[in-house]
Amino acid sequence: MKRLLGFVLTLLLMSNAGAFAQAKKRVALMDFEFGTVQHWWSGNWDIGKGIADMTVTNLVKDGTYSVIERKKLDAILQEQNFSNSDRANPTSAAKIGKVLGVNAIVVGSITQFGLEDKKLGIGGIAGRLGGFGGGNIGTKSGKATVAIDARLIDVNTGEVLAVAAGKGTSKRSGLLLGGAGGGGGGYGAGGIDMGSSNFQDTVLGEATRAAVEDLVAQLVGQSAKVEATKVSVEGLVADASGGEVVINVGKSAGVSVGMRLSVERVGREIKDPATGKVLRKMTTPIGEIEITQADDGSAVAKVISGTGFKIGDMVKTK
Repeated sequence: MKRLLGFVLTLLLMSNAGAFAQAKKRVALMDFEFGTVQHWWSGNWDIGKGIADMTVTNLVKDGTYSVIERKKLDAILQEQNFSNSDRANPTSAAKIGKVLGVNAIVVGSITQFGLEDKKLGIGGIAGRLGGFGGGNIGTKSGKATVAIDARLIDVNTGEVLAVAAGKGTSKRSGLLLGGAGGGGGGYGAGGIDMGSSNFQDTVLGEATRAAVEDLVAQLVGQSAKVEATKVSVEGLVADASGGEVVINVGKSAGVSVGMRLSVERVGREIKDPATGKVLRKMTTPIGEIEITQADDGSAVAKVISGTGFKIGDMVKTK
């Protein structure tokens, strides 16, 4: 009996996998702002972008959210002429989120990025062959600390849905970027890849990783506060031959690969006796399809159940 119940439960989970995927909340991350952090490094090292990239990687690995690709976000930012000063602006974030078609957008700022002891004199970092080099960061060492604040913004209302504050401190003491080879020909801080093992092995990299992991755990823990967009699709069968079904609606109407739609045949139409406007279409379900390909104006689907689909049959969200 237990085996039978387990088998039935497995089938139920498999049949609902597509529905669960559709309910995943879509988010995008703006580069974190870091204007309040003491600029102790040389060059144009954008720690806001680097930490945002690390956060995206961790969110994707977790799988709770569907995260928009950073390249797509950057393209939209350029098109809309948004500057770095708009990074932490909820109104700007909400506008960008609508363009991207996400449910929420994450904005935030880095509030600490350096050694615990703020009294230590830290200057710029000079690159040299084979490593980051010590430059002017001095001979004193300490534990590195990184702190990040973030907010989840509803793209429809601009409301702050949730806040998170990640903090990480290295387990060991040392120079911020000492003890790791930069590789290549060496470089200033403007060329450091925060996702590389070279950076991760430093005390600053260790603290950054811990802060990002803490932040992501909090964002994931508050995912219920983000409301997934309920997509309602309605269209018609344009072709039903060769074992595939082509419908006359696509991505622009909310259709996505993996989505399942009901196929229904219209029996009769009920019209307004005064205006002749169709008030309701009486339909009978005849099958189910799953989208395998989609472009802006059409989509291709495989048949899950049912036969005899015809051009003009209605397809709609289950």
